[in-house]
Amino acid sequence: MTDDENRVAGLVLAAGGGRRLGGRPKALLPHRGRLLVEHAAEVLRAGGCAGVHVVLGARAEEVRARAALPGCALVDNPDWEQGMGTSLRAGLDALAGTDARAALVLLVDQPGIGPEAVTRVRRAYRSPRSLVSAAYGGVRGHPVLFGAAHWAGVAATATGDRGARAYLKEYADAVELVECGDVAEAYDIDTETDLAHLD
Repeated sequence: MTDDENRVAGLVLAAGGGRRLGGRPKALLPHRGRLLVEHAAEVLRAGGCAGVHVVLGARAEEVRARAALPGCALVDNPDWEQGMGTSLRAGLDALAGTDARAALVLLVDQPGIGPEAVTRVRRAYRSPRSLVSAAYGGVRGHPVLFGAAHWAGVAATATGDRGARAYLKEYADAVELVECGDVAEAYDIDTETDLAHLD
């Protein structure tokens, strides 16, 4: 691993309130004997990320009390109800004060994405201008890596639940797609029906 690769930080967006799950924050959902937020943080760590930041929002104090997140930097997003875009901005703002050269972003509600996909996306990092996304059958998905040169632009366009979608669309020609469909499943835990994916 190069010195620059050592500076790809992991960023878990885990602030949502689980509106379509009856108000159960996704971070606190159980999966394989631990909480989803613990699972996501460990996926980034196992995928080789240097340091993991976790953005909390809904019931943040309960997540802090219940979740085992050793070595993670916990970032509070007081504006979480305004959507995922605010969490992305909060996370990138927190990383701006570190020596990270890139942020590898993983959503807490996609437990089908494991360390193999994270590793592939991380290894595609080349410079602070890198834009890398996992792809599933050639279609862009998560996780996504943003080199530090893009953070200000991403933050400026991250609104509502769209996150970085507008930025990635604008710079589509610059995004390197890394196929991960053979090692990960990019389903979301959004509704009661989706809970069948958890065990």
